[in-house]
Amino acid sequence: MKKIVPVVTLLSFLFSFVLCGTYAYAAPPDFGGGVNNEYEYEEVVFVNGVPIKFTGSGKNVSIKVTEKEDSRTVAYRLKLTSTDPDYPGELNRSVTYKTTLSKHSDKGQTTAQMEVEKFSEKIQIGSDRYELSDYQFSRSDIIDNRPASDYYSGSLKARKTYVINKNQGKVTMDISGAMVGYENFWGKTETQQLEYVISCERIVSQEDEEGEETTSDVAWQGTVSIMATDSMTKTLKYAGNQVNLSSFSGGHSRITNQSMYSRYDYNLPRIINGQASQSRLRGTIELNLEMSPRIERLVVPKFRDVAGHWAQDDIEKLYSLDVFEGTPAFFAPDAPMTRAEFTKAIVKGANMRASMEEQTRKTTRSRTKMPEVSPFLDVSVSSPYYEYIKDGVEKGIISGIADKKFGPEDSLTRAQAITIMIRALGFENMAPTPGYRTTFVDDQAIPNWAIDSVYVAREIGLISGDASNRLNPNQVLTRAEAASMLVRFLNFLEQDLQKDYREDLVLY
Repeated sequence: MKKIVPVVTLLSFLFSFVLCGTYAYAAPPDFGGGVNNEYEYEEVVFVNGVPIKFTGSGKNVSIKVTEKEDSRTVAYRLKLTSTDPDYPGELNRSVTYKTTLSKHSDKGQTTAQMEVEKFSEKIQIGSDRYELSDYQFSRSDIIDNRPASDYYSGSLKARKTYVINKNQGKVTMDISGAMVGYENFWGKTETQQLEYVISCERIVSQEDEEGEETTSDVAWQGTVSIMATDSMTKTLKYAGNQVNLSSFSGGHSRITNQSMYSRYDYNLPRIINGQASQSRLRGTIELNLEMSPRIERLVVPKFRDVAGHWAQDDIEKLYSLDVFEGTPAFFAPDAPMTRAEFTKAIVKGANMRASMEEQTRKTTRSRTKMPEVSPFLDVSVSSPYYEYIKDGVEKGIISGIADKKFGPEDSLTRAQAITIMIRALGFENMAPTPGYRTTFVDDQAIPNWAIDSVYVAREIGLISGDASNRLNPNQVLTRAEAASMLVRFLNFLEQDLQKDYREDLVLY
């Protein structure tokens, strides 16, 4: 089956666009610090030793992505024009990258190897023509596939060689880089740190005082550091009705925003009359473009028992997202949250449903041969929670309470909820060596199986203590308290990860 997927997922997908504003592929375009929105593309070019901004738009900019189960191909077609009147010019680039994906299911990880398949690039600046004659490129990533989010990091080495006017010299760009990223339903970000070392050796023709043409050899070297990031987030925003006579007072919208930012820090020789002087040209250039926001209106909750409740906003957000369910009129915010309800809520909230639905189709097909058998005696395959519990157990975010028993109707404790969230994030191994203590006053009341998750949750700001700095780990959660924890969990996927992967690296 083919479907839209994020940049590091592995389902089959065929997708192409000409800056059509898709949010399916979140990574800075190419590896030159370029940025784009639905219509425009911008990039700074340094091939002649001078920073020149090139731009293109509409049909002159095409990015096509083809995804298969074990590979991904990205093809760039760019026709750009210089915006600097002192250096008029045009850039034509056509390059295709292919990434081979290798799944290591037993480790929950994927490795990716990217190489260039074909390339063509010609840059005209004034009377000089730079043609890409050789392009060596290698990028490798390790992707940690966790239940609620994927995390990845990669390294890059490349070398571009341009021929100047066919036989007047060459420009070599040695490129090294590192990138980090994450990807989940609520957000995705990739940040690239690239280092360019640019070397030029060429012959320059000039007229002497008598009008005769002379030639001289020119050599120079410069560096460019690039920080580039592409980030997408989904946020919830409430809008009230503008009228009084309506069946509902307002509702939430899910708003998707995507933006690209890059910063160039360059150190180049000053080029005077074609010659490289001893003085240096240093500076910083920033580019920033944003996609037009995408708005999705969500269903409107009409509960009669949450008005004025301290968790009303959180409850209504989760109901609008179809994370929580209830009767048309009552939610019962102060009733205990059950293990089955919370499992379903976190699977739906983090949008782990894609893999679950695929598993459901496989199960449906297998039922023609063998009936589905529940791994738990107290969870029937006909239960509305069965697929969510099964998916949660298979992903390792929750386990049974005894041999072949899940306890679906048992009340959920705060320690259990925290453990489930940390496992969903894949952060359970971030705790220090055993023997430490948390900062909560009631640290000794935390169950041994939950201590690592509680420690990590506190460190990353997912939880805090009450007014007395107590966690109350064994206290049963109400549905309202569970709603508050789940909204904080979703905010972490949306906001906290973006801050760590973008603002803390680039926008400082």
